[in-house]
Amino acid sequence: MATDDQDLLAQKLAQYREKGVSKVKLGLTDIDGVIRGKYVSVDKFAGLMEKLGGFCDCVFGWDVDDQLYDASQYTGWHTGFPDTAFRLLVETERWLPDENCPYFVGEFVGTQGAAHPLCPRTRLQQVLAQFAGRGLTVRSGFEYEFFVFAESAHSVRDKGYRDLRPLTPGNFGYSVLRNSVEADLFAGLMDYARALDCDLEGLHCETGPGVWEAALKSKIGVEAADRANLFKTFAKVFLQRRDLIGTFMAKWSMDYPGQSGHFHFSLADLEHNNQFYDPDAADGIAGLQRHAVGGLQNYLPELLSLLAPTINSYTRLVKGAWAPTAATWGIENRTAGIRVIPGSASSQRIECRVGGADGNPYLVAAAVLSAALRGIEEGLEPTAPVVGNAYEIQDQLPAEQQFPTNLRQSAERLMQSQVAMAAFGQEFVEHFVMSRLWECAEYERNLNSWQLERYFEII
Repeated sequence: MATDDQDLLAQKLAQYREKGVSKVKLGLTDIDGVIRGKYVSVDKFAGLMEKLGGFCDCVFGWDVDDQLYDASQYTGWHTGFPDTAFRLLVETERWLPDENCPYFVGEFVGTQGAAHPLCPRTRLQQVLAQFAGRGLTVRSGFEYEFFVFAESAHSVRDKGYRDLRPLTPGNFGYSVLRNSVEADLFAGLMDYARALDCDLEGLHCETGPGVWEAALKSKIGVEAADRANLFKTFAKVFLQRRDLIGTFMAKWSMDYPGQSGHFHFSLADLEHNNQFYDPDAADGIAGLQRHAVGGLQNYLPELLSLLAPTINSYTRLVKGAWAPTAATWGIENRTAGIRVIPGSASSQRIECRVGGADGNPYLVAAAVLSAALRGIEEGLEPTAPVVGNAYEIQDQLPAEQQFPTNLRQSAERLMQSQVAMAAFGQEFVEHFVMSRLWECAEYERNLNSWQLERYFEII
C-alpha cells in the first residue's frame, strides 16, 4: 500500500473508532453485473487494506441464479473452487446511513498482483488505459429506466411474476402529477443516491405504469460505471425497504417498451478540452467524434452480447419499441442506435442507445469505448446520418451492421470478434461466451408460460 493510502486508511480508521463503527461492507462485481459482497469487522477491514483479501472464485463459476456452469474452464469442481484475490479501493468509500457503516468497492486481482482476466472493472480500466495512452480521458454517464411495483420479493414469486401491481397505473410520461403524489419516493431516492455518492441529474416518470428513468451525473474514468452499478443495486434496496420492488430487466412485459440503459460519453485532452467538439464543423462534430461513430457502426454488432447479455435483452431490441435493431446513427435522433448530441464544448457527446437496463455497466462501457476507439484508430467514416425514422432505412445497411436477433447468435459473433479479443483478452471472451451459451441452454431446457399456453391443449 502506498504511503498516501496508508495515511488515508489511518484517518478513516480513526474516524470509524470515533463514530463507534464496528463493521464495513464490501462489494465486488461479477460478470453479470451482480454485486457480491459481505460485512467484515473493522479489524478485518484494516487487514484487507494492508494486504489482498480472498473471495471464493465460484462467483465466476455460476450464473445469476447461483447455478454452476458445466463448461467453465476457469473454475469449477475440477479446480476445487479456491479463493481468488481481491483488493479494496480506499478512494471508493461510501457511507451507508441505514446500516451505520462504510461501503467499499473491490476488484479482483490475478496471480502475483496482475490484472484479473475476468474482472469486469479491470476490463474497463484496461480500455480506459488505451485512451490515456493517446492523451485522452473519457467522461461518461448512464441513464436507466426501471419499473416499480407495489409488491415484495415474496409476493412476485407467489404470483409467478403474473398480475403484478405497478406502483402507479397508466401511461404518465414526464408526469408532474405522478412525481408530486409520490414525491416522498422520488425525492427520497434522489437523496439516497446522493448520500451514496451516486448523484442523479434527473429522475422522472417514463411512459408506462410505474416506470421511472434516472440519469446519473457524468464522471471521468471508471467512476461512472462504479456509480451506475451501485445505483442499480441500491435503488432496489431503497425500494424494497419501503415494501416496493423494482426491476431493471430489459423487458418485463410485452405490453410496454423495454427498459434502456443508455450510455453517454465524450473524450477530452489533458487540458480538459472536449475533443468531440469543433465549433467550425457542421453540428460541431469533430473528426474524432465522426470516427468514433464510424467505429460504433462497424463494431457494436459484434460486441452486442456485452450490451445485451440476457435472453430477455432481445425482446427489447425490436423495431418500433424505442430500441435499435441495427447500428444506425443520427443527429439528435432517438430512433437511431447511436445518437450524436450536438451542443458546446461542455455538452457535445455521443449517446449509445443500444444497451438495456440489464447490462453490466463495466462491460457496456468497455464494449462501447472499445468500438469507438477502434474507429478512431482506423479513421473510420460513418454512413450518412439518419434523418427521420431509422427503422425505415436500417435494412439498407450492410449485413455486418445489423444486430443479431438473439443471445446465441450474439455470443457466437462475439467469439469471432478480433476487436473483443484485443480489448478483453481471449480468456475473458471465451469465458463470457461460455456463460452466454449456458444461459441459452438453460432457457431452452426449461418450460415457459408461452409454451404451456400455446401447446397445452391444442397440440
